[in-house]
This record gives sequence, C-alpha cells and structure tokens, in this order.
Amino acid sequence: MANPVRAGTHCVSTILPSVLTALLTASAARAQETPAPAVATPTSAATETSAPTTGETPPPEGGLSLDVNVVARQLDIARSEIQPSLGATVYDFSRQAIETQPQGDNQPFNRLLLQAPGVAQDSFGQLHVRNDHANLQFRINGVQLPEGINVFGQALQTRLADSVALITGSLPAQYGLRTTGVIDIQTKTGTLAPGGSVTMYGGSQSTLQPSAEWGGTVGQIDYYATGEYLQNQEGIENPAPTSNAIHDFSQQPKGFAYVSGIIDPTSRFTAILGASRSQYQIPQVAGQTPSLGLTVNGISDFPSALINETQTQINNFQILAYQKRVEDIDFQIAGFSRYSSLYFSPGNPTGDLLFNGIAQTASRQNWASGVQGDGSWRASPEHTLRSGFYIQRERSPLSTTSNVLPVDENGVQTSDQPLTVFDSGSKTGWIYSYYLQDEWKIVPSLTLNFGARYDQFAEFLSERQLSPRVNLVWQPTEQTTFKVGYSRYFQPPPFELIAAPTLSLFTNTTGLPPGSVTLDSTPKAERSHYFDVGATQVILPGLKAGIDTYYKLASDLIDEGQFGAPVFFTPFNYQKGWVKGVELTLSYEIDNWSFYGNFAASQELAKNIISGQFNFSADDLALIANHAIHTDHDQTYTSSAGIKYTLPPYNTRFAVDLTAGSGLRTTLPGGPPNGAALPGYQQVNFSIVQPIDTGFLKGMELRFDVINLFDEIYQIRSGTGLGVFAPQFGPRRTFLTGLTQRF
Repeated sequence: MANPVRAGTHCVSTILPSVLTALLTASAARAQETPAPAVATPTSAATETSAPTTGETPPPEGGLSLDVNVVARQLDIARSEIQPSLGATVYDFSRQAIETQPQGDNQPFNRLLLQAPGVAQDSFGQLHVRNDHANLQFRINGVQLPEGINVFGQALQTRLADSVALITGSLPAQYGLRTTGVIDIQTKTGTLAPGGSVTMYGGSQSTLQPSAEWGGTVGQIDYYATGEYLQNQEGIENPAPTSNAIHDFSQQPKGFAYVSGIIDPTSRFTAILGASRSQYQIPQVAGQTPSLGLTVNGISDFPSALINETQTQINNFQILAYQKRVEDIDFQIAGFSRYSSLYFSPGNPTGDLLFNGIAQTASRQNWASGVQGDGSWRASPEHTLRSGFYIQRERSPLSTTSNVLPVDENGVQTSDQPLTVFDSGSKTGWIYSYYLQDEWKIVPSLTLNFGARYDQFAEFLSERQLSPRVNLVWQPTEQTTFKVGYSRYFQPPPFELIAAPTLSLFTNTTGLPPGSVTLDSTPKAERSHYFDVGATQVILPGLKAGIDTYYKLASDLIDEGQFGAPVFFTPFNYQKGWVKGVELTLSYEIDNWSFYGNFAASQELAKNIISGQFNFSADDLALIANHAIHTDHDQTYTSSAGIKYTLPPYNTRFAVDLTAGSGLRTTLPGGPPNGAALPGYQQVNFSIVQPIDTGFLKGMELRFDVINLFDEIYQIRSGTGLGVFAPQFGPRRTFLTGLTQRF
C-alpha cells in the first residue's frame, strides 16, 4: 500500500509562494514511497531511504495545508538520507505493523522488539540482541539518546513511534559506542498523525492503562504530544510460577512531546521532550527461611513474604535540533540532555540482613548532555560523503547506606547489633566521537560504503580507538540483494553503572565475609572485530526471505550482572569473547493475510574475568581463567512468528504472535558456571480489534488481547549463574481490553 503525502483542503499562500509550492509538490510526487506492510519485515539497506511511513487516512476537513505537509515530508526524507543504514541488517516495524500487534500501542517497547529475529527476552524487561548483553542504542529522529539508569520496563512509550527499526550487523560509521543493536525511532508528528485519541485499557493483574495523544499544525508549527499512566500487579517478573506475585505493584506514568517549526522550505527547528517516573515493589517468594545463620537484634527468623523492597526510576530527556538543506548538502545538529535516577529501599532492613547479610539503601543519578552533528554531501552522482561528531559530558553521583553485622576473622558473628556503613562518590566523564565515510556507487547495482570513526572517552579510565568500517552491497535485480561487511567496534563500559563500593569499609562484616575476593579492577572498553554476510530475496510478489550470518571476536568483552538485592547492574569484563550466529527471516502478504517468521541460532562464549572480580567467588574466577564458558544470557535458539488477518466488510483484525527460545543459561549444583540451559519455552499472544463507526468524530475502536494464550509456565531465570541474583518466570495468562475514541 502506498503512502502518499497527506494533503489538506486549502493552501496557505501566505506561507510559501505559489511557485515554490508547485516545485515542492512535484518533488514530493517524484519521491519514492515505502510500503507499509502489516507485519514487521526485514529490509535491505542497499538503496535504503528510510523515510517514515504513514497510512492513507485522509486529513480531516479544514485540516493541514498542502504546503506545510510537503515541506515536512521533504525534510523527513532529507534527514533519513543523512544517516542511511547501508550494509546493515534492518528490521522494520511500520505504524501499521505496530497497531496490529497484540496490545498495539499499549505494549512496551521490549515486547514489540521480541518479534524481531535474534532478540531474546530476559528478566526485568531486558533484551539480548544476537546474544550480547545490553549494548543497545536508542535514537529518536536521528539523535542518539544518552544511556540512562533504567532497569525495569521501558522509559519510552510505543505509541509515540510512527515507525521503529532494529539495526544490527556490520554498522556504518555513524553508529558507535553501543553497537549490538540500534533502535531507530521515527516519531509521530502533527503532519503524520493529525488529530488524536483517548484510550482506556486494562484487565488482569489489576492493569489500568489510560492514555491520550493529540497532534496537528498551527501555521508553520507542527506538534504532537502523548501521555499514559500504567499500574498493575506485575511490574516485575514473578519469582514464583504462581498466577499472582507477592508484593509486585507498579505505577509508571510517561509523557512525550514533539514541536517543530518550519523556518523556510529548507530548514526547521525541532524540540522533543520525554519524561517517565516508575515505582516498583520488588516481588517476593513466600515460605523461604534465612540460611546464613545470622541474628539481628535477637531475631533469627523472618517471613520472606514480608520483605518489602521497593525501587523508583526516573528518566527525563530533552532534544533541540536544527535541520538544514542547502543544494547538495544536508545536515542536522542537535543538543541533548538526559537525567536519570534510581533509588532502592530495603523496606524492612531486618529481613534483608537475615537473608543477604546486608541491607542497603542505594541511590544513583546520572546527568548527561551534549551535542551531535551529522551531515551528507552529494559530491557527485557516484559519491556521497557523510560526516558527523558526538560530544557528551555526564556526571554520576552515588550513595549507599548499608546495614551489616560484625564478624570475626573466621566469619563468625560477634554481635547482633547492626553496623551502619555509608559510602558515596561522584565522577564526571566525557565522550568524543567523529566519523567520515563515503558511499560509492561503483556501478548502479554495486555500492561500497567505507569509512572510519574515532571514539575516545575519559571516565574511570581513558581509552580511544580508530575503527574502520566497510560494507559492500550488490543488488543484481530488484528482487535480490547480497551484502558483506566488516566493522571494528569500540564500546566504553556503561559509565552510569560503574560504582564499586569502597571494600575496606566492609572489612570484618557480613558485607565482606573472610575469604572474599577483594580485587576490583576497573571495567575497560570492549574492542571487537565484527563480520557479517547476508542476502534477501523476493521469491514471489509479497513473499520475501532473508538470511544473515555473523561472527564477533572481542577482547575485554563487557557483561553485566546483578550482585545483591538492589536491582541494578554492575559491568565487568571477560578478557576474550566469541559470538557467532545465523538469522533466517520470512514474510508474506496476500490479500487480507499477513505472515512472518524468524529463527536465529547463536552462541556466545567468554574466558577469564578481568574486572569487578570481588563480585565472584575465587573458585569461579580460577575456573573461568582457563576455560571458556557460556555467558549467562547465551540462548542457542530464538524464534518469533505472527499471523494477521483482516475480515471484511467490518475490518475486524485478528492477530496471533509467538515468541520461543531454548532457554537462558543456569548453573547446576557442582557444575561449571552457566554450564546448563533452562528448558525451552513458547509464548503465544492473541488479539482481536474491531473498529466501530459511531458517526461521531473518527469513530471508536474496541480491542481484546490475551497474553500467554495457553498459560504456559516457563522460567526466564533460575536464580543461578554468574551475576544472576533471583529467579523469574514468564507472564501467566493475562486478559486485557481497551476502548479508543479517535478524533
């Protein structure tokens, strides 16, 4: 289905001269449009012009002006051409694909991305792309967001996106620092999504999720805003296989706003604001008893169901961007900032002390701000040069107040009166990046994209690297694309998560028992060689298949683990790491039916832990120093699939999707770390959506969703393995309904 530029019912000749209007309209008519399939599809990046896609719903009477729409559309296309993903593997979710997923706009980002190939789910809403830990980068309209301290859930709403692309593989030089996957979000705007909606959504697990959105234009100002509030009784994965978790209430309000002002037909200013504040209760398992043999103020037993730990996360960000097109030159320069914080409270310190030997109130904050510039120059019909820079300053204060018990040199408790240990610190860090590359069309069907980027950071350590990138894309026919690429990657450790305690403060306490490893080397940047080979083939009209293989050889491989009750992650390095895998994709559209299926096989091995050693036992460190092991997030097989059908004449939409995996790693008693895999799992979700023509405004929409349709009980984490602190289970069967009024 084509996606024509939306036109209003009247022009504003006072804004643009009529001659310019005619030229822009003709230019828009010549622009190549991108189809918007009902399923997420693999996309060849050979000749990509990844402009945002829209549906064909006409604007309301008295709505947008033709001139404003055309200028905004042309600038969107120009922005996408500044940073094309040439040679990378791109998996697209169009607006139509998002809306037809179970839960639609009400689903969190991590659940949407699970339908992409090679994406495995983990506890706390984490995702692993191609078996790497984290290392994901979010971009909004081409601007990279600084990393935030975000453990549970997602700070962004799915409904703000007009399209989402997961970009992996051998990335061109504009993508750096976080390179396992780039989550590229093109936001809704007033020209792409005029009007608005109000939704009431909820159901099982006391779920309540009201939301609203509104967009439009006023003169040359384009605006869009959305907000939602979510509360439920399953904020974090249940640590038990029961239908209802103990102590798992969550509240998550979020907001987003986009405002863009067109200065003239070749330039605009854009402001983007986002905010979220999420409060979580940490779920507990009933019936457990303390096993450390400790006594606190005369108490040696405590009901595990009454441990009332809580965690609060705040994430706010701002972007101000200026975009300009001057003949053969396009550029965008943006200033950005992000504030994030995390606060963990043990609730009842006595319980944490008896079960863990330490009760800790922890606070972390991170302020990050900087500037990013990207530009392209069409030097000749054969060569397009692209260049850009990224500068970021961040500051991360932290503080912990720990209750511990005193012990002697043999680890025997000497008093039941807790001691209080206070630790705090703050650090400022800088990141500098620059890239230059050339897109060379050797012949019309063969494109070579080559260049390099330079990254340097000065944080807890100072390191730097020059990273060459090269991708060759061959498109012998319109139906067939081959690609091969090599990228040198440089990944600094997550600055906001490096907060090792002052270990000497815990000497002769249950916070650091005798015999504990006290070595604590600072995490280093990961450096890797990445190779990627792939192909896509249109077999029949509407039927498309793809294959992609990859191999990564890393030194100082970065991993993260949860070490203790506060639920945030601590980075550490393996000296060497190896990742290899293959992904298969298939999609088909015919009449009112859409099908897609993805399968991935992958393996990640690593050897010798060389930083953050105090988090591990001496025995584990000795074994891993001489033997390669599976990382804890290594999942051998991952797959996803979906079927969608629209029933005429009432346009009733049915959707079923599937996620499946062979299981993350676990440690068996007496076995090596991460030496076994959890049992495989499958989760099926179902959705039915019925538009209702009420004759009022744009009508209503009624939806019914079922998460985990067959109520399969499966375990995401067992609570064992390196850096794994607690067990988690997948969601039990959940019924959700929603009613949307559009206007």
